[in-house]
Amino acid sequence: MVHDGQNALVVDPGDEGPVIEALDRLGLALQSILVTHHHADHVGGIQGLRGRLQGPVLGPAAENIPQPFVPLADGDEVRVLGLRFRVMEVPGHTAGHIAFFCEELGDDRDDEQHGSPVLFCGDTLFSGGCGRLFEGSAEQMHTSLQSLAALPQATRVCCAHEYTLSNLRFAAAVEPGNAALQAYTRQCLEKRAQGLPTLPSTIGTESAINPFLRCAQTEVIESARHHGCMVPGPVEVFATLRAWKNEFR
Repeated sequence: MVHDGQNALVVDPGDEGPVIEALDRLGLALQSILVTHHHADHVGGIQGLRGRLQGPVLGPAAENIPQPFVPLADGDEVRVLGLRFRVMEVPGHTAGHIAFFCEELGDDRDDEQHGSPVLFCGDTLFSGGCGRLFEGSAEQMHTSLQSLAALPQATRVCCAHEYTLSNLRFAAAVEPGNAALQAYTRQCLEKRAQGLPTLPSTIGTESAINPFLRCAQTEVIESARHHGCMVPGPVEVFATLRAWKNEFR
């Protein structure tokens, strides 16, 4: 949820209950809903929020989102709560997955991430990982992740699931010599021990620790080779890592 003290937008409401509770607790009106893709855990709360909704549902043009909604494609810009969001098509997890990037979402508080751009990326990029390839190809997902990795390094990565610790166990198997990964893992373990989320991450952090963004790194390539990758190109390495992660426990 993003709000200005009076009005709110929500992203990927899989369940209307927590949204309604937050709106009531904070005294907010629901202006808009942003949707990244069609899976039920991202759209399941939309119909239950229609009675509260004062503006549009905004979602991917190429996917079956509960009607009515405003269809969006790559490069579109939308304004909600006075904020400008740029739409990025990031297929791979689903065929028509989109992300929302906002350069101006922040405030003036002097702490670690406030004032930085924000990315709502659904299930394309996770901290330390990426989404499964349910509808798209490895090449599509690799391209999508590279487009996200090209965003400003301070961009806050607001992904849709707290899968971080599981992802980091896999990342350590892929790149055991990565000191930045080791330090980040310690930070995330401390946060979870305190009942805190690990999210948001940042693009800079993910570029340093996420194996799916590091398919050109020597240690990542070597790990992929040990798991059957015959061609050391980044797409082939990515495909090997994704298949390995699917079976990793």
